[in-house]
Amino acid sequence: QVQLQESGPGLVIPSQTLSLTCTVSGGSITTNYYYWSWIRQPPGKGLEWMGAIAYRGSTYIRPSLKSRTSISRDTSKNQFTLQMSSVTPEDTAVYYCARCTIVRGIRTYDYWGQGTQVTVSS
Repeated sequence: QVQLQESGPGLVIPSQTLSLTCTVSGGSITTNYYYWSWIRQPPGKGLEWMGAIAYRGSTYIRPSLKSRTSISRDTSKNQFTLQMSSVTPEDTAVYYCARCTIVRGIRTYDYWGQGTQVTVSS
């Protein structure tokens, strides 16, 4: 059974950098052909895909976030990390990590973390 667990600060000061880590158990983040994703849900809004890191280490970031967002991984710890700089209150959301597969162009998210609330406020 694959499990994902987000960790990081619940409160971030505006203009600072948000850093969240997802720890994966029950499966390796280097296993073909999975994509390890970050998804967020602002209050009262829908889910927003932020980006992903693939089993080979390549990264994909939502264009609107690309200038201030990066995703990296530590294969020795089976973790992947989201970093987003210059946060504003509009980045307040529940942040999820999830595992994704892509078959014939269709993404399926089969395992999710429980989500972690991040509030951007001074």
